[in-house]
Amino acid sequence: MPELTLVDGSGARRDFPAKLTWQVIVCTVIAACGGLMFGYDIGISGGVTGMDMFLEKFFPEVYVKKHQTKANNYCKFNSQLLQLFTSSLYLAAIVGCFIGSICCKKRGRKPTMQIASLFFLVGAILNAAALNIGMLIAGRLCLGAGIGFGNQAVPLFISEIAPARYRGGLNLCFQLLITIGILTANVVNYATSKLHPYGWRISLGGAACPALLLLLGSVMIVETPASLIERGKNEEGLYTLKKIRGVDNVDKEYEEISQAVEFSRQIRHPFKNLLKRSSRPQLVCGALIQIFQQFTGISVVMLYAPVLFQTMGLGENASLMSALMTNTVKPIGTLFAIVVVDRFGRRALLIEAAIQMFISLGAIGVILAVHLHSTNVVAKHYAVLVIVLVCVFLAGFAWSWGPLGWLIPSEIFPIEIRSAGFSVAVIMNFVFTFLVAQTFLTMLCHLRAGTFFLYCAMLAVMCLFAIYFLPETKGIPIDEMVERVWKQHWFWKRCYKDHDTGKGGLEIQDKPKENTIA
Repeated sequence: MPELTLVDGSGARRDFPAKLTWQVIVCTVIAACGGLMFGYDIGISGGVTGMDMFLEKFFPEVYVKKHQTKANNYCKFNSQLLQLFTSSLYLAAIVGCFIGSICCKKRGRKPTMQIASLFFLVGAILNAAALNIGMLIAGRLCLGAGIGFGNQAVPLFISEIAPARYRGGLNLCFQLLITIGILTANVVNYATSKLHPYGWRISLGGAACPALLLLLGSVMIVETPASLIERGKNEEGLYTLKKIRGVDNVDKEYEEISQAVEFSRQIRHPFKNLLKRSSRPQLVCGALIQIFQQFTGISVVMLYAPVLFQTMGLGENASLMSALMTNTVKPIGTLFAIVVVDRFGRRALLIEAAIQMFISLGAIGVILAVHLHSTNVVAKHYAVLVIVLVCVFLAGFAWSWGPLGWLIPSEIFPIEIRSAGFSVAVIMNFVFTFLVAQTFLTMLCHLRAGTFFLYCAMLAVMCLFAIYFLPETKGIPIDEMVERVWKQHWFWKRCYKDHDTGKGGLEIQDKPKENTIA
């Protein structure tokens, strides 16, 4: 039987048993359907923006430029309105994530996921039935709200129910379902691209399927013990803890959660306390890793892959097939991450992949700079080489900054600021995804191949960040991160000087001493 190890306030280790139960596995898979929703939307939006029948109905000026033989290759799809179709989702996701963090704390992780699925379902229906651009954007806003609620709740849910030694692999199921959602969307896009004139409606309406999976599946899953205890349902929390651990002897873990929750109840303003010195390490690292996830250039590749391939001279069907081929790589890469993340750790994967993506993205930039000019078509063998390089790039992302960008922020915050801290990290992701999605086609038009070199520079910065400032969290119980990770790190330990071990500089309510953690 695997043993989970905790450290008490005096620094002594405490061990308690926990099995990897079917209950945990089933709950993880169902919750990860939130990732399936997110992934499907990423894949589907990039595909439909390359379909002639969709462009002709909603973006006729882009359709005309696309078919002009002398149009600038880098500027064919440059349209603020077209970019707004893609990026509007992330504006709504920012608001949804903030409200979702409050819902997570007040109502629980499970209801928050159910709300997410309802928003996504409504958005899918609006998009499939869209008659004008206003209706299309309204549907995107509903989808965004669903993604905001879902991406706030799912990683927290999985991190809280997973045994510490399996937390990394289980949490990466969220990213695995994102990649499967993207792959599924590419298959759907390729099939519906031949169904004139309503193929795009089928593609956009298909988003209802993962939403229904999460909505119906969430009825069967349990709430996390931490969330139940946090909301005063102690007996139910204890029962659930025994159920998901597969053992009756959970008193030590229950006590650990209860102490953390009791301390969290003393926190007056979780968002205000994020600004305290003792919260700085988690806030900075959690926010930066989400921002860096977007600065890998992944949104460029994922949201606009069919557009990019068409820019190189591939036809509509060929570009969709190329996007399908490249996105087959991501689930494989994520499966690899699930296998190795709790063996080799988080930092090793991040550093290796940053180097791999730097090389592949730089090579793509060189090929486009040398061989793709304003009005020519890239030779077929160079187009194939770009597809191969995109696959190499996606593989690196899929076993590193993609899944770990969600895993690490979900596991580093103490429970008293966990929901607030994770929401800030996720909001940073959506803000910068919006900025990238809203500016990429314009950047491609003006910077041309230089766009890819810009992201290469960011990858170099990210690699240095992972080497020097990101501590390893492999195998550390989620409620022991401060003592065993942050206070031991060469740089971040300075944030805990002159602070009481229990209060850590947080603003708390006046409570008797016996109710605080030593």
